[in-house]
Amino acid sequence: MSVIHIHRHHHLGLEEARKIAFMWAEKAEEKFDMACAYEEGDAEDTVYFNRSGIKGTLRVHGHEFEFRAELGFLVSAFKSRIEAEISQEIDALLQPAKPGKKKKAPKA
Repeated sequence: MSVIHIHRHHHLGLEEARKIAFMWAEKAEEKFDMACAYEEGDAEDTVYFNRSGIKGTLRVHGHEFEFRAELGFLVSAFKSRIEAEISQEIDALLQPAKPGKKKKAPKA
């Protein structure tokens, strides 16, 4: 059995990290057809996910995310691609929002 293990440190605190983990779970359900369950705790949260050929957890702490997935035999052939996509998704969610141009109020 092949395993993907990804750590990402952050400085968001638990409340903001929860929001990002919840967004990740929604995307995983949509994009990867995962079944996700979110368990909130006092010091950490855990997202449990699974689908045919893959199961794992995303542990959410106030200072880091810890992603761990076990891949079945057939899915393990795509390990590097899956790992790259998951890393990109998590990194994109952790990117600070880019300041946009503010629109001017229309003249009356």
